[in-house]
Amino acid sequence: MEARLKSNLVVQAILRRYDLEAIPVYIRRKGDPDAGTILLKIALGPQVATLLGQARDAEGRPAWLRLGGACISDADAESAIAKAITRDPDLYVIEVEDPKGRVLVDGPIL
Repeated sequence: MEARLKSNLVVQAILRRYDLEAIPVYIRRKGDPDAGTILLKIALGPQVATLLGQARDAEGRPAWLRLGGACISDADAESAIAKAITRDPDLYVIEVEDPKGRVLVDGPIL
């Protein structure tokens, strides 16, 4: 099992990668800087999004899990985010505005 990076370092790396591509990205909700889980919402348009949650693969390596499929309504994404926050108050939420839906994170998409 790989060592875990602190959440704030992972968040800063994600922000930097999107910034380098000139893709609008921002932190919607700050979580625990050491161990907060991360949700990544990619807004594809006014009413459509992709939602990814930080996860681990079968070998314990960092990965990302698509929540709700490749393309969901913005309302469904917001509902999933609200539910996740009630379950995990230490959660980070990052939002990206990219109609191309680029996923610029380390690790596979499960």
